Amino acid sequence: MLRLAEAKARCAAKSSEAESIVIAADTTVVDGGDILGKPADAHQAEAMLQRLRGHTHQVYTALAVFIPADDILLTDCCITDVPMREYSEEELRTYVSTGDPLDKAGAYAIQHPGFKPVTGLQGCYANVVGMPLCHLVRTLHKLGIHPETSIPQACQTSLQYACQVYPGVLDGNL
Repeated sequence: MLRLAEAKARCAAKSSEAESIVIAADTTVVDGGDILGKPADAHQAEAMLQRLRGHTHQVYTALAVFIPADDILLTDCCITDVPMREYSEEELRTYVSTGDPLDKAGAYAIQHPGFKPVTGLQGCYANVVGMPLCHLVRTLHKLGIHPETSIPQACQTSLQYACQVYPGVLDGNL
C-alpha cells in the first residue's frame, strides 16, 4: 500500500507545477487477512457485505506526501478497526441496488445516509471514508508545513463525528 501511494504521488507530480506538494493515498479493506477490493458487480458486492456483516474488519490507508522540487517523500499509514452492524438481507439488497457499493473497497461507504453499515466505531472515521486527515497533518508537520485551519475540528464538524483518537495521532502515539 505504501508503495502504491508513493507511485500515485510520483505519477501526479509529473503533471504538477514545480513548487507543488503532492498528496496521494491508497485505501484497502482487510477482513481475516483477505484484501477486499471494489466489487466487480452487484453479486460480488452482496457477497462482500454478507461477509462483513456482524463483525469487525480493518481499513488501511497509506499516505504519501511528495515535494518534487526537493525530491522529499514521506509516508504514513492509518489502520482503523471497523465494526459492522447486523444489517438485514433486505437492507443489504436495497443498498446494493443503489449502485453505491460498486466503486467502494469492501462494497460500502461508511457515510452512506441510508445504509449506515457501521456501528460503534472508535477509531478514525476519516480513514474509513478514505483520507485520515490527522495522519496527513502529522506528516505535513514533519515537513514544517502547518495548516492554518484546525484540521481535527474541521474534520469532526464536516463528518459529524466526535473523534477520540486525533490527539494520539497528532502526538505520534497512534
